[in-house]
Amino acid sequence: MRRITFDLDVLRTFVAGVELGSFARAAERLSRSTSAVSAQLKKLEEQAGVPVLRKSGRGMVLTEAGETMLAYARRLLELNDEAAAALHGAELEGWVRLGLQEDFGESLLTDVLGRFARAHPRVKVEVRIARNVELLDRIASGRLDLALAWEAGGATAHAERVGTVPLRWIGGAGATPAWPRDDGEPLPLVMLEAPCIMRAAATAALDRANIPWRIAFTSASLAGTWAAVAAGLGVSLRTPHGLPASVRALLPHETTLPALGELGLCLHRADAEPSPAVERLATILTQQWRGLPSAA
Repeated sequence: MRRITFDLDVLRTFVAGVELGSFARAAERLSRSTSAVSAQLKKLEEQAGVPVLRKSGRGMVLTEAGETMLAYARRLLELNDEAAAALHGAELEGWVRLGLQEDFGESLLTDVLGRFARAHPRVKVEVRIARNVELLDRIASGRLDLALAWEAGGATAHAERVGTVPLRWIGGAGATPAWPRDDGEPLPLVMLEAPCIMRAAATAALDRANIPWRIAFTSASLAGTWAAVAAGLGVSLRTPHGLPASVRALLPHETTLPALGELGLCLHRADAEPSPAVERLATILTQQWRGLPSAA
């Protein structure tokens, strides 16, 4: 079998075009002409030996092979960038204060901190797991340098949208009773304490669908929320990220509860021109997020 060595510069263009939703925008971002980008994509398909893109309307979408290529391209670029950063990592020093939602404590934080620590061992990272309101307040007051927060309930001066996350009704991992019930009993909700973006989204969706509801359980943490849902006290609303084995996202055919759409996710910076250490952590955080299965 012929050994193939993929061109990392070509892979970077490919990934940028997919993530930006346009190879014309990728050309602008990478300071290349559109013809140069087209030549790179042609080279990638020649190296891959299969089409990675196909026409759809006026744009291009990934083929099945392209989806596989995208996953590997991201990994190859991350390793390349991590290696480059590690060679110069000793140059970075200082302190970075990062804020995250509780949802991302396991699915994102471990890999982000691991990559950053290996590349920049002389930079100290302080992490704050908190609710959206607190994260935005700490960014605004300068008590955090970076925060990954939901795109709702406020804004900051230096925010970048990194993607969207689907909202889902969450039930216990076992058999889930049909909701709403035929007897007209209000839907029992298990929610975080107000103010809560998910709580507001759930009650607003139910009100629009004329489905009666009641707050059956209120918790200050997601751990308490999941325990109550697993115990069968009601359903909750969240994203697919960070769900323990005791609960699961309900499939559309399992319930007649209203569809919920998506929620934007933003990376907030405290300063317009953050330090190199802060910017490097922001890059790793964004890369890891986009590599998660349900990131969009």
